[in-house]
Amino acid sequence: MTFTGSLMGIGNPLLDITADPVTQELLDKYEVKLDSAILADEKHIAIYDDIIKNFGPVGYCAGGATQNSIRVAQWMLGKGEDSGSTAFLGCVGDDAYGEQLAKSAGADGVLVDYMKDAGTPTGTCAVLVKDGERSLIANLAAANNFKASHLQNATAKEIIASAKFYYMAGFFLTVSTEAMEIVAKEAADKNKVFCVNMSAPFIIEFFGPQLATAIEYADYVFCNESEAATYARFNKLDKSDLKAVALAVAALPKKNSARPRTVIFTQGSESTIMAVNGVVKEYPVEILPKELLVDTNGAGDAFVGGFLSGLVKDKDMDICINAGHWAARTVIQNSGCCFPAVCEYKL
Repeated sequence: MTFTGSLMGIGNPLLDITADPVTQELLDKYEVKLDSAILADEKHIAIYDDIIKNFGPVGYCAGGATQNSIRVAQWMLGKGEDSGSTAFLGCVGDDAYGEQLAKSAGADGVLVDYMKDAGTPTGTCAVLVKDGERSLIANLAAANNFKASHLQNATAKEIIASAKFYYMAGFFLTVSTEAMEIVAKEAADKNKVFCVNMSAPFIIEFFGPQLATAIEYADYVFCNESEAATYARFNKLDKSDLKAVALAVAALPKKNSARPRTVIFTQGSESTIMAVNGVVKEYPVEILPKELLVDTNGAGDAFVGGFLSGLVKDKDMDICINAGHWAARTVIQNSGCCFPAVCEYKL
């Protein structure tokens, strides 16, 4: 398949398994906090069978942070002249879950070039929903085995060469910094746009050097308020002043000096912060009535997807952020990072 699109994502493809609702007893049993995102360790492995057996019927959806954002971006771009604008690279198992992921992403209009690991199952993510809040427990499995060598196959080369915008959630930094740098260097050397998301506090805490490398290449940096506060704490900044933190991240050294770095902090229902060129701007968020809130899982991914769709269409920052807000508002009215068949937003 020939790819002539403009937006590429690289990350961890996961099959989301959503249990809605779960009990506080389940969260306590597996030592999980609400509104958190963690990697599964040995004590969490049983939770996947537990929720399927005891909290069903569960929902299955193509997931993984980067893949979610790319799916949303393609949905926002539509299936007319912008059909086939997006592609995604990651690693899955040679199994039914991997086939389901490819089928789901393809149905959303995303070209996937999955590396297949025959010896490891496709990664999964337990999505635990309670009172509209969600916790994520990711078992990367095959997603953890992506190799930079996959970028040398003909399809991947075509995707990387065609793309003008690249996006990566910080979760991928736990897998292959080498692959990230290959893509980021392509962007910097050819004056294309590289975007990165801090993704979760544990990325900042335990993968700080890898994140610093990614940010050095980044033209756009995304994170939410808890990640911004964690970044401030680990970098000796005042976490009570997120505007100053955003400005500090925007001013960090940058590989490609042809454009400034733009930093965007989302804060749930509070105003979104954008910092660029020493200037901060806030964007209010339209409050969603509580009775319409279904699931906050995917809100951040959806915001980025909406934002990227505007960026691909060469819209200004006001429109890009408005598109991000609209996408997030739409997704949180559904279970998982899912959306209606037709996007009503016009870029």
